[in-house]
Amino acid sequence: MGSAGTEAPVRLQVDSCLRTLSASRDPGEIVHALRTLTRNLEDGEFTRLHYTHAIQVLVSAHCFGGSCDDEEIKKLWCEMFLRGPPDQTLLLLLDTISSTGESAALERCMSVLEKFLSAGRLQVLLWSRCEVGGACSDSPQLRETIIGHLAALPSITCNHLHTDTPDAFLPQQYYPLLAASILDSLEKTCCALRAGQDCSLGFVAQVLGKVCIQGYSSQIFETLAPRLSSLTRVDPLWQRVTQRLLEKVPERCTECVITGLIPAAVSRLMGNLVVTNKKAQFVLTHKLLLQQYQHTTALLKSVLGYLALDSERRTLLKQVLRSVCQVWCNSSAVKHTSVEQQLYVSKALLLCVALLSHSEIQELRQEMFQCMLGGVQCRLDSSIERIRRMGMIVGECLSHKLDTPGSQLKFQYEADEETRELKSLMESPSVEDEDDEQQRPDTSTSLQPESKVEGSAGQSVPSEAGRGSDSELDSDDDLTPYDMSADQEKKKSAPPRYVRDCLEALISSDDAERVELSLQQAEALFRKNVKATQEVSVQFSKVLLHLEDRYSTAHFHTLRQNAMVALTVTDVVDYWTTEFYSLNYSLRQRMDILEVLALSAQELSEPIINKHAGAQPISAVTALEQCDDITHCRSQPLCTGRGFLLLPAAQEPQVTFDLLGSDHLVLGRLLHTLGLLMHLAINAPVASQMGRALLDFVWTVRFHTDQMVRRGVVFAVCGVFLSMPGENLLAELGDDLMETRAWLADVAENDCDADCRSLAVQSLNKCYRNLLLSSIPDQPMFKF
Repeated sequence: MGSAGTEAPVRLQVDSCLRTLSASRDPGEIVHALRTLTRNLEDGEFTRLHYTHAIQVLVSAHCFGGSCDDEEIKKLWCEMFLRGPPDQTLLLLLDTISSTGESAALERCMSVLEKFLSAGRLQVLLWSRCEVGGACSDSPQLRETIIGHLAALPSITCNHLHTDTPDAFLPQQYYPLLAASILDSLEKTCCALRAGQDCSLGFVAQVLGKVCIQGYSSQIFETLAPRLSSLTRVDPLWQRVTQRLLEKVPERCTECVITGLIPAAVSRLMGNLVVTNKKAQFVLTHKLLLQQYQHTTALLKSVLGYLALDSERRTLLKQVLRSVCQVWCNSSAVKHTSVEQQLYVSKALLLCVALLSHSEIQELRQEMFQCMLGGVQCRLDSSIERIRRMGMIVGECLSHKLDTPGSQLKFQYEADEETRELKSLMESPSVEDEDDEQQRPDTSTSLQPESKVEGSAGQSVPSEAGRGSDSELDSDDDLTPYDMSADQEKKKSAPPRYVRDCLEALISSDDAERVELSLQQAEALFRKNVKATQEVSVQFSKVLLHLEDRYSTAHFHTLRQNAMVALTVTDVVDYWTTEFYSLNYSLRQRMDILEVLALSAQELSEPIINKHAGAQPISAVTALEQCDDITHCRSQPLCTGRGFLLLPAAQEPQVTFDLLGSDHLVLGRLLHTLGLLMHLAINAPVASQMGRALLDFVWTVRFHTDQMVRRGVVFAVCGVFLSMPGENLLAELGDDLMETRAWLADVAENDCDADCRSLAVQSLNKCYRNLLLSSIPDQPMFKF
């Protein structure tokens, strides 16, 4: 009864004040009512039962409009929002802003919310939930609502205010403020613990998790991580509080919080969380390393260094190495994952190995050895140069670490930035927290500009090898040198004048000079003496195809290739397209044939005035994805009589070597070449027939496991779409066109190879543009 008797006067007093504020226009009455309400802010019954209703009335009361000039009324009105329970104030202000149109009430709420944030009320709110008993009366629904509003304040305000949103509500200002409030709560928690008081970090941890799972972890940890890293370096209590905070983060938010925190001083901040928390263990030992690959090398170093820093966690480091080894030597993973993901896993593998002690390497020796053998082999079989080079580097590093006498791997490859980065991972310093690492001096030796020896007096003098003798310096000083600048080296052999002489020299001569002269003259002789060339063209083609650089001839490969191209455009296209599928040719020779066919097709597609100018390097051929200027492509008519020569290469071949199996490198290059031939035949009358045959051929290998082959398929399809007129696409392909477009859309969205996805998008664009142009009446195909 006593309690009810106490409540009634407070309720009656509040009701009276609120009626005055809603109806009165007398400033004196309004001031009196506000003073009465503000005096009750210290009363627990008022704040618990009547505060929310009171500030609702204050928001909507007309007496507080823009015309109110009474400074005391404004001050008392703001005081009601800034001294009351911060959770109730925040909820009311945000709900009002999100549900109110343009009005004086909206402006008042925006203004007081800005003051609420700048006055440190977020810190008061968070600390009120850290004190034991501070949030005991909260229902789970209310607690979740408060956390949601705290985490999503920028979204709530910006979705309603749009361009009128004040800067204080934007993510780049609000979340650093929230992070500072979290730090303030943690600092007060440390002080309370030192004073012997209990605290709870569950509410703060939930707020942190909610913000991170909504995608703002970088804004939060940009403020949190440096301060926590600094504070935990010298204070064990701060370490315990921070670790407790991360333990309390909800499981569904663990990944977002951990990835946002890394790469800070992870070991001090997380402690042995990875050992006690199964979700954190899954994220750190599996998901970040094997399921994702967008993270930086710094994150990999931080995660693996964290696992290696403590004896309890080193067991997990060895577990990670076993898992990474299984993935790295899995041939299916090599075929079905992108180059970027394979690079990421390779980095993880090298970092793991670099962190192992000698005894741990001996313990894991068998797993590492099997990983090295299997992983290197399946990468050397790849048609992609980056993957092959990746396998070589990792194989060398593992071989060196295993220290197998007499069987260490050594490969030859061209070094680039990627190879240098991979090798540097094996030179990892001792495991320390990231911000404690000291810069180690560079111990690499630099080359001295000049070799010197020490003289008898201790002075450095040039070595004997770097200076001539006195007799050499004094001899012939007064003789004038003879001018030999116009002299020419006398040739022992004369260059061949006939095609057959050239052929004979290449077949039977052991004279290096004669072979070189024959190669230099071959192209010009072929183009000058067409009839003589046709008589021996097949024999000469065989000789050039099998010719080896026995004498280290200057520009050997260029001279040989130019001669083969000259032969091809003269007579032997049919011979090459047949021989490509024959037995007893090496992969290199088959690749040579494809390159010669592509260069020859390029020459045949050029205007007559440019003929006999010599073949350009294959890299000079315009790539399909760069050929957006249809005017340029169509301005170079293909000789229609030669167009039929491109057809045999687009026919389904007789299987005479393992083109669909282990020779996938040649298959990928073949598909690229066919796509290029299709593109160069853009004006040939047989373009539509070629396109139909090419699509039939590539369709059977569109789901090939090798990335190079899939790129070739998409490239060839792109060539068909670019070269066939839109009306022919519909007439020749019909329903197959719809299936092809559906397949390309799937590739563009789901293929693991970035180049395949990009080519598929370009192919779809060219197809739609070609079909669109064909539907415009009386418009040439090449105009836009």
